[in-house]
Amino acid sequence: MSKLDLNRVPMPKQEPEDRARNYDEVALGYKEEHALAEANRCIQCKNRPCVEGCPVGVNIPEFILALRDGDMPEAVRALKAKNALPGICGRVCPQETQCEEVCTLAKKGATIAIGRLERYVADWELNHQNDSNPEVGPPTGKRVAVVGSGPAGLTIAADLAKRGYEVTILEALHVAGGVLTYGIPEFRMPKGIVQAEVDYVKSLGVEIKLDSVIGKISTVDELLEDSYGAVFLGTGAGLPMFLDIPGENLNGIYSANEFLTRINLMKAYLFPEYDTPIKVGKKVAVIGGGNVAMDAARCAVRLGASKVSIVYRRSRTELPARQEEAENAEEEGIVFKLLTNPVRFLGNEQGWVTGMECVEMELGEPDNSGRRRPIPKTGSEFIMDVDTVVVSLGTSPNPLVPTTTGGLDTTKKGTVVADEETGKTTKSGVWAGGDVVTGAATVISAMGAAKRAGASIDAYLRGK
Repeated sequence: MSKLDLNRVPMPKQEPEDRARNYDEVALGYKEEHALAEANRCIQCKNRPCVEGCPVGVNIPEFILALRDGDMPEAVRALKAKNALPGICGRVCPQETQCEEVCTLAKKGATIAIGRLERYVADWELNHQNDSNPEVGPPTGKRVAVVGSGPAGLTIAADLAKRGYEVTILEALHVAGGVLTYGIPEFRMPKGIVQAEVDYVKSLGVEIKLDSVIGKISTVDELLEDSYGAVFLGTGAGLPMFLDIPGENLNGIYSANEFLTRINLMKAYLFPEYDTPIKVGKKVAVIGGGNVAMDAARCAVRLGASKVSIVYRRSRTELPARQEEAENAEEEGIVFKLLTNPVRFLGNEQGWVTGMECVEMELGEPDNSGRRRPIPKTGSEFIMDVDTVVVSLGTSPNPLVPTTTGGLDTTKKGTVVADEETGKTTKSGVWAGGDVVTGAATVISAMGAAKRAGASIDAYLRGK
């Protein structure tokens, strides 16, 4: 038996001083020699724990073996058999807490870089496009409406189209992709990659109708009356949460949702080529510790801020962002003010934010999330000088669809009640999945929910 190779192949990326001044993708991707070296590390174990660790059940050893053998079309086939969006997942999926975490080599501290290999295969396909039509089952004669074109919507649309259904996606915005388009910056998720994945879904026969706000142009009930046999809600969670502290309405304070939507979807980073101005000062504070907070802080750096701080009320151990994203942020000069919580904002006579009063925190016993509860330190208040603040505390679903859909139950948090295994809601003929059900979560978890819902819709429409 050959000796195990425990040296994981690093991902080439732009140098921090270069990338902080551009919007090009930070991670440059494997070259062929990198991908082959990493694929050859896979021991092709029989129990395949990585497949179990993948929310959509990708045949990971199968696509890696094909890559290793130089059969790239087979690697693409094996990968896309379960995942319609590999170029996206290879970039933003938290593999380190899913497939890679349970990799057999994890015991040796040298997991296979599954996400990087997934990205390599997806990018290879993009650069070697052929005219062969994807396999689609015989037409069932039945129609399904999918509300939202984010990861969940695109996934279920592709799955049902392959099963022979006539699928229409109804997207509220003027560009398809959902959070992939409006939320994730170009330097982490190039919009050309998103468009390529959208085009793949369209190649399966899926129709995408843009500028179609369900709850305004028509209701879910009207879709069901309009010959759609089933409706899937993949509307995500786009309603921002705030701190609810004094001064939060001052100018210069953004929700991360607005900040990133202006930059990514409306191309503010290309101003004046795109007529979307965005005011970013020199001293920026981003409140929160997730991937969205990292995205907002790294955008602020690229927009010319001289000092950008991540303000998070817990410690580095509890930071919810991917380690890779936090490291990238630090490399780009972003300061982490941990165990710190804002209590009020200060402004000038013109109504612009000028400061932020914060209090130092210490960690107590774990709360319902399993993380240690932050407790304010008495007498530890201090003022941070800021001229721009981005609040990144998470999001909840927009209430428009639930409030215009009779019989659709929601939780106190505004999420749609749906069965975890099937995606069935309390309303007959309606399924839901992704952030609209769970609240803001990962791209891959939304895709997994969509695949389960797709199987349930298929069984329902076939009368099983």
